[in-house]
Amino acid sequence: MALRARDIMTTRVVTVRADAPLSRAERLLREYSFSALPVVDQAHRLVGMISGIDVLRYRAERGTDTDDVIVADVMTPDVIAMKPDSNISILTHRLRAYGELRVMPIVDRGYLVGVVTRSDLLRPRRRGGALARVAARLTGSRPDEESRVELARRPPRHESPDWSREDLTVADVMTSGDLVTATADTSTEEAIELLTRHRFSALPVVSGDDLLVGIVSEADLLRDPLDGRASTRSRTVGGAMTREVVTVPPEASVQVVLGEFVEHGLRVVPVVSERRLVGIVSRSDLL
Repeated sequence: MALRARDIMTTRVVTVRADAPLSRAERLLREYSFSALPVVDQAHRLVGMISGIDVLRYRAERGTDTDDVIVADVMTPDVIAMKPDSNISILTHRLRAYGELRVMPIVDRGYLVGVVTRSDLLRPRRRGGALARVAARLTGSRPDEESRVELARRPPRHESPDWSREDLTVADVMTSGDLVTATADTSTEEAIELLTRHRFSALPVVSGDDLLVGIVSEADLLRDPLDGRASTRSRTVGGAMTREVVTVPPEASVQVVLGEFVEHGLRVVPVVSERRLVGIVSRSDLL
C-alpha cells in the first residue's frame, strides 16, 4: 500500500498566530532551528507560513526595528498545502520542485493537522506494521519528535550579537569550532543520517585539509519520484553535492551576507579563509 502523508507527518506542530508579534515567530524559528512555521488563526485554521527568509527579507528592506510588526505583516499567505491522504510521491515531488519549500503543511478541511518536512522524507521508514502505527496515533507523536523538543532545550551556540553595531562582521555571528561536515567519499546514507540527526538543511563538503569542495543539501539527496528518470540516488556525497558554492570570508560585513541570503534564498553559507572552511552562517545565526 502506498504511503500517505498521515503515515510520516509530525502531528505535534509548533505554530504561531497571525496576530502575534513578529518577535515571537523569530524566537521560535531560532530556538527550534526551524526553517518555517505554520501560521494559524484562533480556530487553528492554516492562514499562512512564515520562514526565516521572510524575516530576513523584511529586515533587509525595513531594518531591524520590528517592535510594532505582527506575523501577518511578514508571512506568506498563499500556501501550498496537502491533505492527510496525499500520496507521498506527489508530496515529495512538490517539496523537491519548489526551491524554498522545505515544510509542507497538512490540512484537513482547512485545519492544520500536521507537517511533513524534507527530513521526514529522507529519514528511514520505521518498521512495526499496523500495531506501531496505531500506537503512534494513540499517543499523538512519533519517536523522533522527542528529539526535536530536546534540541530546542539546548543552549544557543553563541551569544546574540549587538545588531546596532555598524562594524558587525561574519566572524561575530558565524558558528565555528566543531563543525559537522562531509567528504566527497562520505556515503549518502551517512550524510542523510547527519542531516536528520542534527536537523540541518545542508552540510559543507571538505577535503582532508579542510578545503571546501562543495555543499550537499536535503534537496540534493531527495530524489524526485515523479521526474521521469529511473536513476537512483548517488552512493556518495561527491556524486550528489553542489560544487558551485556561495561563500563569504569571516571579515565580510553581516549586511553583505544578509543580502546574499535574501537574493539567493540561501539557508547556509560556508565561511572560508584561503579556501579553508572556518565556519558556517545559517538563517538561525542571522536571526
